[in-house]
Amino acid sequence: MNLWVVFLTGLTVGGLTCLAVQGGLLASIITEREKENLGKKKHKKETLIPTFAFLIAKLGAYIILGFVLGLLGQTLSLSDKFASYMQMAAGFYVLAIALNLLDVHPIFRYAVIQPPKFLTRKVRDTSKSKELFAPALLGAMTIFIPCGTTLAMEALAISSGSPFAGALIMGAFVLGTVPLFIALGYVTIAIGHSFKAQFLKYAAYALIYLGVTSVNASLVSLGSSFTLQNLSDVLPKVTIGNPKPTTLTTAPVVDGVQTAEIGVYGNGYRPNYIRLKANQPARINLVVKGNLGCTSFFRIPELGISKNLVDTGSDIIEFTPKRVGKMTFTCSMGMYTGVIEVI
Repeated sequence: MNLWVVFLTGLTVGGLTCLAVQGGLLASIITEREKENLGKKKHKKETLIPTFAFLIAKLGAYIILGFVLGLLGQTLSLSDKFASYMQMAAGFYVLAIALNLLDVHPIFRYAVIQPPKFLTRKVRDTSKSKELFAPALLGAMTIFIPCGTTLAMEALAISSGSPFAGALIMGAFVLGTVPLFIALGYVTIAIGHSFKAQFLKYAAYALIYLGVTSVNASLVSLGSSFTLQNLSDVLPKVTIGNPKPTTLTTAPVVDGVQTAEIGVYGNGYRPNYIRLKANQPARINLVVKGNLGCTSFFRIPELGISKNLVDTGSDIIEFTPKRVGKMTFTCSMGMYTGVIEVI
């Protein structure tokens, strides 16, 4: 086990994929704090305290998770559906924070996480307890909304068969993601300090985008038909001139099995549209073409197929398509997708 490689994975592709899923939670805490300061007409010096509280709690939670996974093995690994539902919940939370920033309705104030009364009684500076409690709680809860690369690290922690090795794996990975999260916190604070009240509006719009994309990605990974991609398919499209035709080829039949090959890249799948015939055995060769992030988990939600790919080599998925129509294949986070059309 090379912990340096694990750290570099977090520093590069892991940091980017985790930031896409969990960055909205951190940004929501910082922007909500800025709104409170402006509402109370406070002009206190901004710090990175919420960011560090978020990251320290996250690091501690993942070290504990790695210890447990190494100790008990796969029995405590998160199911695909559970992770998708938690990603959806995080998306809705970010949307609620955005609507509170825009003062859409007083009900959205309840989305703001507050420390329990017993904690505020023990901490004289109530604002300081808020500054630490909310981001720390969300940082710890990120274990329930892992990105694709995190799931791969969790699988590695399980395979280690050692609680201490599992804790080291998860700790090294999360430490690698820290620089990007600190950069996000710094940029968010700097923008808020520069633009003051205008920042809240633009931050709210950004959070709405993050929330919508997070919810949509979770719906994609769950195999729902109510996704933005499916909506765009049924909306009328306006074209100017003669649109370029799209050529789709049916998978060739080899020894009675229709066979297709999909290249798996760090930024998606190519081709991302294949055509199969119904009621005929099919084989899809998944060929890894580079370092993987979210795409390390290949899923066909409608068929209940989930495959964890390694960074080199290839893998095979076999099934017999029954229903005529389109079904989606996706990465673990619903970020990168493709279509299998059954005719």
